[in-house]
Amino acid sequence: MSTVLLRTTVLLALSNVFMTVAWYAHLKNLAQRPWWVAALLSWGVALFEYLIQVPANRIGYTELTLPQLKILQEVISLSVFAPFALFYMGQPLKLDYLWACLCLLGAVYFIFRS
Repeated sequence: MSTVLLRTTVLLALSNVFMTVAWYAHLKNLAQRPWWVAALLSWGVALFEYLIQVPANRIGYTELTLPQLKILQEVISLSVFAPFALFYMGQPLKLDYLWACLCLLGAVYFIFRS
């Protein structure tokens, strides 16, 4: 794995932690508050996501094509989201997650093959 791919992957994973929290944690933690409170707090969290995601994409784009960068982002996003949904939000584990994962692996294969 190249240094660029490793750095991009690590930065995208970290940015996705912030993104997932910004997008979904309010459903559990701020459900009783007005939507605009959740929106403002989510924007604050999302700022950190963008401060990491933008450099990650710029680094990645030096060696990856735009479609490769996008598929990498989607795989990382769902890799972060699944444990968040299971452990933090208490969602049940379903076999459909396995099928979705296999579809993503297919997308990775087709977009990264030479």
